This record gives sequence, C-alpha cells and structure tokens, in this order.
Amino acid sequence: MPKKSKDNKNASNRALSNAKQAKQDEFYTQLVDISAEVRHYRSQFKEKIVLCNCDDPYESNFFRYFALNFRELKLKKLIATSYTKSPIAGGHLPLVDIEGLKPESKEPYAIEINDVPDHNGDGAIDLADVEYLLKHEANAAHTLKGEAGFNAGDFRTQECIEYLKSADIVVTNPPFSLFREFIAQLIEYDKKFLVIGNLNAVHYSEIFRLFKENKLWLGESIHSGDREFRVPDHYPLEAAGTRVDEAGNKYIRVKGVRWFTNMDNPNRHELLPLYKSYTPEEYPTYINLDAIEVSATSDIPADYDGLMGVPDSFMDKFNPDQFELIGIPFGNLGKEIGVTRNHRGRTDIAFSQNGKIKSPYSRLIIKRRH
Repeated sequence: MPKKSKDNKNASNRALSNAKQAKQDEFYTQLVDISAEVRHYRSQFKEKIVLCNCDDPYESNFFRYFALNFRELKLKKLIATSYTKSPIAGGHLPLVDIEGLKPESKEPYAIEINDVPDHNGDGAIDLADVEYLLKHEANAAHTLKGEAGFNAGDFRTQECIEYLKSADIVVTNPPFSLFREFIAQLIEYDKKFLVIGNLNAVHYSEIFRLFKENKLWLGESIHSGDREFRVPDHYPLEAAGTRVDEAGNKYIRVKGVRWFTNMDNPNRHELLPLYKSYTPEEYPTYINLDAIEVSATSDIPADYDGLMGVPDSFMDKFNPDQFELIGIPFGNLGKEIGVTRNHRGRTDIAFSQNGKIKSPYSRLIIKRRH
C-alpha cells in the first residue's frame, strides 16, 4: 500500500511536469477553491476593479465567483479576458448555457461589467442574473486581437496590458509554463494579486527573491494535499486521481497547489510555535554547508540561531518577522550561499546520519530572527 501511494504521488507530479513541458496550461480552478481563498481578503475588494486576465468570461469560475458576489464585495468593475480559442469553449459544462449567448466563433473575448442587477427581482444575485447580464447588458464586450509574437488574449499583448493598467487586483490561474513571466508583469505594474501556482515555483530564483523581499507570500486556504482541476477534452489522463464525470468532462488532481499573493492578512503574521531544542544527534550539519538539517517545519528548534535547511512546505508557515529566508541550496543558487560540492560532485546539500550520506529532496535555507 505505501508503494502504491508513492507511485500515485509521482504520477501526479509527472502529469504536472508534462503539462509544463507540453505547455498544456489549461487547468481550470474549481469554484470552491476560489471562494475559500477570497474570503480572507473580502474587505480589500471594496471599490476595486478586479481583472481575471486568463479567464474565458463565458466559462471561468473566477468570473462566475466575482459576478455572483459583485454587490456583496462592493466591486467597482469586473473585467475578464480569455486566451485565443478557449480549449473548453463549447464544452459540456460552460459557465452559462443559453442559446445564442456564447459567441459561435469561440474567439477570445473581453468582458467589462459595472454591476450585476437583480434582474429576476427575487432579492438575490444568482446565476440567472449573470446569464442575463452577459446576454443583454455587458458593456465593452468585444473580440480581442493578437499582435506580433502573441496570440489574441495573451496577457502580454498591449491590449491586455491596458486592461491590467486599469485594474486594482488580479485574480486568476495563470499558465503554468508562464508563471514567472506572469508574476513579473504584476510586479512591474504594481498590482495586487491572488493567483494559483505550484509550490515548486518557490525555487525559481525570481520568485524566491520576491519572497525574500516580502513582496510575495503564500495564501491562506491551501496548505497541503492536492486540488482538482478541470482540463480540456484533449488532455491525456495518465495520472492517478483523474476522472471523467457523467457529462464527459475531464478532471485531474494536482499536488503542491498554492495561492500566491501580495494581499496581506493577519494570519501570516502569527508566530510559529517552536517546541523543540537543538541537539547535534537529531539535527545533523550538512557536509558542504554550515547549516543543519530540519526535516519538518514542526521540528524547527527554538534555541538554534544558525542556518537551517527546511522543506518547501515551511513557506505555508513563513512569518517574515520571525524568520529570514537565506537561499536555495541546490545548483548555481546553492553556490551563491556557499554550498560546495558533495560526495557526488554536485552542488547539492548532503548530510551524514547513521553512517550514511543523504541528500534531501528539496530544501530552503532559513534563519531565525532575534
């Protein structure tokens, strides 16, 4: 049984890796995951323009959430733009299913809405009100155009950048293969954001630098396990945890999913309780870096002031007032913080324990603040 569980995990990770390599970036976020995260920042959306700039307005759960909660969040405006020829356009379960509503061309569209009236007069905003709005009252709904080097609806086109400039907050699930570029653009234009990514992104030098500079941190609602995403019909279901529903829609579960944001909330400033004490036997020192191995975030010693190697999941508990991020101890990034070659001739951290030399899978180097 344990072996099967490990194989399932590896298969899911391979699916994500293959998606990156093939640029199969169409992982569609579930409504429940959006709702669970946004609730931590609800007051920050008041009188703000929200942009969902990787989302087909007619199919996106991001658009659905903000349209349904437009008045409750007191939004000023909602904008959604889609990438060229949405892979699930015309699929089995579009956001809305009204004859003549979805443009037949299925070309990328941009939608701007300034309100979602209670058209039915039942005292509540529901999907029927959103459907009516899209069909009859949405303004500035038009087909997006491409430009040299970019397809229509690509967030890097000047047309989409103009939408970005007008927005206050960006909330979306950007393409996995373009995550670094997407975040860099948000930072360049000084936007607040709440976006889906993978924990592996912490190891990108550009992303890690933003964490170090306190310009980026992880969200509140996802700290472990995996999340289910809808994928296009053409997507191969090779990993464990995939399924096809009764309507023929494909779903895949992806491990390591996290929210990345620069929207603050009190929870991230809570001190991580430290209960353990340092002993050389329990915390071996790396043979090629003056730092100790800490195999779990809960095992961080309360009385050690030097460098420590911790798993990536530490970022779920990272409080910049309590800890300092030092670096990534692998490859060229490891050389920057003083990692020398190990027993295998690689610039990867290693430690000796019980007569065996071990190289931990993935670590971040941190230090306690006094």
